[in-house]
Amino acid sequence: MNKRLLAFLTLTVFLIHHSLFAQNLRVAAAANLQSVIEDLQKDFKQKTGVVIEPVVGSSGKLVAQISNGAPFDVFLSADMTFPETLYKNGFALKKPEVYAAGSLIICSSQNIGFNNWERLLMTARVKKVAIANPSIAPYGKAATELLQGKGILDDMQSKIVYGESISQVNTYITTGVVDIGFTTQALIKETGSKTKLYFLVIDPSQYQPILQGIVLLKHAKGNPDADKFYQYILGPSAKKIFASYGYRLP
Repeated sequence: MNKRLLAFLTLTVFLIHHSLFAQNLRVAAAANLQSVIEDLQKDFKQKTGVVIEPVVGSSGKLVAQISNGAPFDVFLSADMTFPETLYKNGFALKKPEVYAAGSLIICSSQNIGFNNWERLLMTARVKKVAIANPSIAPYGKAATELLQGKGILDDMQSKIVYGESISQVNTYITTGVVDIGFTTQALIKETGSKTKLYFLVIDPSQYQPILQGIVLLKHAKGNPDADKFYQYILGPSAKKIFASYGYRLP
């Protein structure tokens, strides 16, 4: 066997082995990161050459999938409770860290006016209000806490339309299915000039901080790209992207 043929066969075997055993980087991302993760994905690939495979969903549902063996390497949650639970139950390699703080807004596709939004919600003009399921979606939990604090949650229960995730709430808002919704400030940048939205940023002192956590999962053991992405999310480039979507930085 000549040297050229041997070199060719060696390279072929290496490429086949690499394609069979290369570790894809799978990232579970909270629904409020639906557009943000795309920008993070592009920036991370540009800086490292590593391609991530994001799967977006409500934090609670993603935790259920991870707990049942879903092969995710990194989890970007919309809160700290879910990743802390994963760590406590042995599904993570290290304790979670805060990568950003979410910003809750009240939002509508109508120029409805939010100067006295608490009173507005109680009027006949507002018939449907979208909130993410508070048991699995941290932004829904924050909105529920806000309305409870205002003393109006019970009185407006008949108007509330619950979304399975913040993504579904966003769809309800942008399509006009509901008059008003409580969602993430990131929606405003996501829609850009495609859909005119009217919104008010809720004073963050009126609900518990939406501290969003990242955790490196057990499936990532031995995958250096997962650690690269983990460090990237906590670094200045990712923070700049989060800030551009209205997130507050820790």
